[in-house]
Amino acid sequence: MSYANRARRFIFIGLLPALALYLVFVIVPIFWSALYGFFDWKGIGAMKFVGFANYIETVKDPVFWRAFKNNLIIVAASIFGQVPIALVLSLILWKNSWFHRFVRSAVFMPMVLASVVIGIIWGYIYNPQIGILNYVLEQAGLSSWIRDWLGDPKINMYSVSVPIIWANIGPYLILFIAAIQNISSEVEDAAKIDGAVGFRRLYLIVVPMIWDTIKVAIVLCISGSMKAFDLIFVMTGGGPAQSTELLATYMYNNTFNIFRYGYGSAVSTLIMLISMALVVGSQLLMKRKT
Repeated sequence: MSYANRARRFIFIGLLPALALYLVFVIVPIFWSALYGFFDWKGIGAMKFVGFANYIETVKDPVFWRAFKNNLIIVAASIFGQVPIALVLSLILWKNSWFHRFVRSAVFMPMVLASVVIGIIWGYIYNPQIGILNYVLEQAGLSSWIRDWLGDPKINMYSVSVPIIWANIGPYLILFIAAIQNISSEVEDAAKIDGAVGFRRLYLIVVPMIWDTIKVAIVLCISGSMKAFDLIFVMTGGGPAQSTELLATYMYNNTFNIFRYGYGSAVSTLIMLISMALVVGSQLLMKRKT
């Protein structure tokens, strides 16, 4: 047996335990959940086979499509909020001085906090009576801007998008800094000689050189946004009147509040399929643009 074949065999044997665990605890439950979607089941007792009835009921429910629209708002806010902000900050903070490390740690800090804590903090910030946001607006003479930020269906989805963006910039910042630090110094020197500085450096050098990393970041944005749950659940619970309902909260409410486990499984399967479609579509779109 050649050295290459022995190396591949050794790698496969080394990965086998992790692959087995991934198969048992990730892949199998996905198919198991999809199977439950074909049954009318309350979590206990006998399961009644109903075919595609749960899936048909889901796509006919206007609340499902409202939740889907809200998820698309979160996806757009994440892609056009987290990625650009993290990219700009990475250009500023990529050096390894103590100051840059301190600021990077500060930006990453929300990832260390529990989502419940972040939701409570921003819930108080947005509170219409005692919230600091309305207080600052009033003190600045902008009383006409005061709103019930989480209670007004016209703006509450945009309001909850802000803490989601704020809480998730850190990982993309670290990802982009690592990619920028891997750009060859010869490329940077040639760019400076050619006058590519500032925005020209970002557009002509940095973005093309780390484009694959940006695509990975966008995939993570889409997948994370499609399963967003905790911050919304803490701040609004999907209300008022389901105006901030997301697909994950919709699934949770149907599964654990009214005990429709088969229906909730159908919703979770649709969430996975929609997420996959958005990820594949985004990658094809970016591939054509390159």
